[in-house]
Amino acid sequence: MRNIYLLATIFLVACQQRNADKPKEIKLTTIDLVWSDEFNQDGLPDSTKWSFVEGDGCPNLCGWGNNELQYYTKRSSKNCRIYNGNLIIEATKEKLGASDYSSAKLITKDKGDWKYGRLEIRAKLPSGVGTWPAIWMLPTVESKYGGWPMCGEIDIMEHVGYNPDSIFGTIHTEAFNHMKGTQKEGSIEIKSSESDFHTYAIDWNEERIQWYVDSKMYHEFKNENKTFKEWPFNQRFYLILNIAVGGSWGGKQGVSDDIWPQKMEIDYVRVFQSSKE
Repeated sequence: MRNIYLLATIFLVACQQRNADKPKEIKLTTIDLVWSDEFNQDGLPDSTKWSFVEGDGCPNLCGWGNNELQYYTKRSSKNCRIYNGNLIIEATKEKLGASDYSSAKLITKDKGDWKYGRLEIRAKLPSGVGTWPAIWMLPTVESKYGGWPMCGEIDIMEHVGYNPDSIFGTIHTEAFNHMKGTQKEGSIEIKSSESDFHTYAIDWNEERIQWYVDSKMYHEFKNENKTFKEWPFNQRFYLILNIAVGGSWGGKQGVSDDIWPQKMEIDYVRVFQSSKE
């Protein structure tokens, strides 16, 4: 009987060893391109991917809430067009309505929105005091937590012409916003942002948002798992591209008269998300 127990024990140990040596099945996470625009066809932007915001924000948001000076249009001749493989958003000095400047603002709302992922935008920025280009995101359903800033905002890239060597990445929430002076902001020095193309990106998941320029991370905001007041970023957001003129930040040192027109050129927009195989 003792020999039978000994043989059984040896057999069990051998089976356990074979199972231990057997490679475990590992499910890899892959990153898939889920949405993009390469801007390869001249003319107006693809209407299945982009919509225009028009007007000056009045009467409800005069100056779009930031005392900005531009009137947004969808005119290809003046303010927005695809040419030679780039999307061009152009701000110019002209009287339009009650505004002294015109520009363009494109959004992907109802045509492209995402919860988590990596967004990459390769762009060359305008220059001159008074310019305020931005690549940013707002929630598709603002009513989930309430209006701005409760609903949240992700600024992938902001630049102001009077501070030409700095790129900013920021979030705004009810707890953290510029009205309270509590916004969570990072910056990086990029001396050639107005003369060369650079890739502006975020990596965003349920734990944190990270900001990059040309694959270099310069800012991180972590989810502390408190309330929506700190982290409303558990919902779908859409993308916004625009150039503002003047405003509470862009116009902090005035607006130069002799720099117009000014362009932001976008080579591509790409959105990646992870999937399990």
